[in-house]
Amino acid sequence: MRRWFFIGMLSCLIAMIAVIIGIGEVMTGPASTAVESLSSDFPVEPVQIPLNADSSVHGWLARGARSGGIVLLVHSIRSNRLEMLSRARFLNRQGYGVLLIDLQAHGETPGKRITFGLRESTDVEAAVAFLKKTFPSERLAAIGVSLGAAAIVLAKHSLKLDAVVLESLHPTIEEAVENRLKLHLGEYGPVLLPLVLAQLAFYLDVPIDELDPITRIGDLNAPLLLIAGSADEHTKVPETERLFAAARQPKEIWIVPGAGHFNMHSYAGREYEERISDFLDQHLR
Repeated sequence: MRRWFFIGMLSCLIAMIAVIIGIGEVMTGPASTAVESLSSDFPVEPVQIPLNADSSVHGWLARGARSGGIVLLVHSIRSNRLEMLSRARFLNRQGYGVLLIDLQAHGETPGKRITFGLRESTDVEAAVAFLKKTFPSERLAAIGVSLGAAAIVLAKHSLKLDAVVLESLHPTIEEAVENRLKLHLGEYGPVLLPLVLAQLAFYLDVPIDELDPITRIGDLNAPLLLIAGSADEHTKVPETERLFAAARQPKEIWIVPGAGHFNMHSYAGREYEERISDFLDQHLR
């Protein structure tokens, strides 16, 4: 009887280890996919921005009015540039040029692992450098959603942007993972937190605190608009407020009533466009 008990316990332990390893693999595994071409109603130029000898950032460029400003659009996790298309359309109608990119290991940009903004930040740096070289007289802004927002904040070198919009951004990777464990596994889900964080550190080969946007958001030397949903259980309002407190002035915050952790443009529609337009007009024109 005792023998079978220990066999059962060992089997449960092995199964738990397999699940944890699987979680780490799923969280960091690439989300590569072909990106559909667009119809002629929104003409774009395909671009490939070199990163190194073996890799480049894939994206679309739509030119705007001269001296109208350029906006870099950076998507969320396990998505691609298509997620930002509705924003690109409305901004381009306002006269802004737009660049939509696929982050590494997403869409058509190659990469082995998702790194929660750490290595994706090099894609953002390359995209900003490309825009500065291509449009040297234009003022530049960036809009990032979740992973895209983290990639902007975690850039190792100053992006020297004229405005930044961050949507649905987590302050720390620990809180981001804990919130998702609660959502998917219930109140006891966070008991797995230390094991999941250890898996992420192993797969990404970095100290886990290097993935925390709150430690870097104060380095953003640009006017900031921080956006979050009041009903977001992935990144809760108090977490957003901590991020806002850590950021430099000038800064604004907009907590969208009733919104969760999803596309703010789709949810808030006209109000989103008005707020983004007012913010960008103030700082890019």
